[in-house]
Amino acid sequence: MEASIGRKAWKMKLGLQLGYWGAQPPSGTGELVDAAEAAGFDAVFAAESWGSDAFTPLAWWGSRTSNVQLGTSVAQLSARTPTSCAMHALTLDHLSGGRAILGLGVSGPQVVEGWYGQPFRKPLARTREYVDIVRQVLAREAPVTSAGPHYRLPETGTGLGKALKPITHPLRADLPIWLGAEGPKNVALTAEIADGWLAIYYSPRLAPMYDEWLDEGFARPGARRSREDFEVAATCQVIVTDDRAAALERLKPTIALYVGGMGAPESNFHAQVYRRMGYDSEVAEIGRLFLSGRKTEAAAAVPDDMVAETMIVGDADHVREEVKRWEDAGVTMLLLTASNASEVGELGALLKG
Repeated sequence: MEASIGRKAWKMKLGLQLGYWGAQPPSGTGELVDAAEAAGFDAVFAAESWGSDAFTPLAWWGSRTSNVQLGTSVAQLSARTPTSCAMHALTLDHLSGGRAILGLGVSGPQVVEGWYGQPFRKPLARTREYVDIVRQVLAREAPVTSAGPHYRLPETGTGLGKALKPITHPLRADLPIWLGAEGPKNVALTAEIADGWLAIYYSPRLAPMYDEWLDEGFARPGARRSREDFEVAATCQVIVTDDRAAALERLKPTIALYVGGMGAPESNFHAQVYRRMGYDSEVAEIGRLFLSGRKTEAAAAVPDDMVAETMIVGDADHVREEVKRWEDAGVTMLLLTASNASEVGELGALLKG
C-alpha cells in the first residue's frame, strides 16, 4: 500500500514524549495523555533534567489510562541509587498493571557533578553495574549484592549492612529496561544488556553506522536480546504542515540549545551526534555563538538540512514517506511531542489510523 493514499504500510509504534518541566508545571498534560491513549499511542514518556522528576508525572497522569505503557525517558542514574530506582520502577509497574518501561541514562558531567554532586567517571561501567543491581531487585531470587566498585552492596562502613530482597514482590522480573545512548560504546552496551535503545537526534542516513554499533553488542556473550526483539525508540519532532520552511525555523532554537548549551564544549554528547552526521563546522559555529550569549544568532546558524536530518517536517504525504524511511532504517517506535490534544489526535490518525 502506498503512503500517498493515506494508508500506513508499516508497523511503527508511537510514544508521546512529555519531556521535563520548565519553570512551572505545564498545563493540559492530562488531556495530552488522554488523547494519546484514545489515538492508539503505544506509550507515554516523561523525562527529567534538574527540576521535575520522571516518575511522578507518569504515576499521576498515567492513572487516567489503562493501555499505554508508561516510560521514563530518561531517569538519570545519578539521581537515585540502583535499588531506589528499582523501587520506583516496581511501584509504578504495580500501579499501572505491568505497563512500566524503565528508561535510564547517565546524563552528563555538568549535571552529574554540578547538580547531584557525584563524580562523572566510567559511565559505561557504572551503567552495567547499575542495570545489574536493578535486575537483581526485580528478579527477587536472592538478597541483592554487588561487589562494586561504583555501587557496593552491602556497604562496609559500619559492618552492619545486610543484603536484602525487596519487601514488595515485583510484578514483572522482566520489566523492560531501555537505555539512552549516543556514542558507539554506549550503544553497543545498550544492545548487550538492555531491552531497548532510546535514541536522540537519530538520523536514518546513518543507520549502517548504528547497525554496526548495535550488532557489536548483540554479538557479545550473554547478550540479552537480538535485533528481532529489541526496541529502537527514537525521539523525533513530527510536524505536519504545508509551510515547511517556517516550521524548520521554529525548530532551530531547540537544536542550538542542545548543540551549543547542553553540556560543556569539550563534553557535549548532543554536539558529537551532529558531528558524526558531518556538521562539524556548523556545530563549532553554533557552540561559539551560543556560549557567547548570542542565542538568536546561534539558532540562525543552524542550516535547514541539520533540522531535517533528525526531524520529520512537511505535508501529510511527506510525513508518511519519512516515517516509512525511519522504520526501514531500524526504528521501531517514534517518540513524538505535541502542544495540544488535537495535535496528538491528528498525529495518531495519520500514523496509526
